[in-house]
Amino acid sequence: MVTNGNGSTAVEIRNMSVYYGSKLAVKEVSIPIDERKITAFIGPSGCGKSTVLRAINRMNDLIPGARVTGELLFHGKNLYADGVDPVEIRRRIGMVFQKPNPFPKSIYDNVAYGPRLLGVTDKTALDQIVEMSLKQAALWDEVKTDLKKSGLALSGGQQQRLCIARAIAVEPEIILMDEPCSALDPIATQRIEELMRELVAQYTIVIVTHNMQQATRVSDYTAFYSIRKEEESGGMERRWGELVEYGPTQRLFEQPNKQETADYISGRFG
Repeated sequence: MVTNGNGSTAVEIRNMSVYYGSKLAVKEVSIPIDERKITAFIGPSGCGKSTVLRAINRMNDLIPGARVTGELLFHGKNLYADGVDPVEIRRRIGMVFQKPNPFPKSIYDNVAYGPRLLGVTDKTALDQIVEMSLKQAALWDEVKTDLKKSGLALSGGQQQRLCIARAIAVEPEIILMDEPCSALDPIATQRIEELMRELVAQYTIVIVTHNMQQATRVSDYTAFYSIRKEEESGGMERRWGELVEYGPTQRLFEQPNKQETADYISGRFG
């Protein structure tokens, strides 16, 4: 596989397009995602960055009419090949969503939910998984004396860290984050950003963000997506998302290769 020169590639996307019914949502994306690095997806609304993110763990399968062409390689195997179990893929490639979505269960049961589904029944083992996951999500010290408390009773930032702990509990290799801080206040956002930099020692992380300052603070690599338009008969415009530029975050923000990237970063576009 292609790498960025700093290690092995966790996922390689090759000429991947995503359709919703007959509508082309994102066109021919090719990008390597390095292992144990943070890759940020940036770009205007509707450019396909969340669509690409959700394709990485086959979340788009849950949308009627969605289909993917091209290849998405994980350990050298195309995740869209026949016989690949999307449920197993989602265990190994976890997702944290824009709005914290803890289950209406206790803190303990939120974190233990995934391991139980995988067949872990021993209480000692579950206790260890819950403690380890909450510690990795930097939440253990705040909740360790109140694990029976509802996850819904936590603050927004705590709920998001609980959702991260829930994702970690099933031992994924990759964590996808779709605008994980957009519903949080600045203090909670800073804590999640610090947590991402801690977690990347053990996990590959891909984050979608509208906040370019956040991308510069947390990510090692950045992919900039934009919107393409095409005239159709009758004068109607057809739109889809397209990858414009990808590279090390500092280089992309300071010396972008494409004028379109420079215009977006400087605020002249989008």
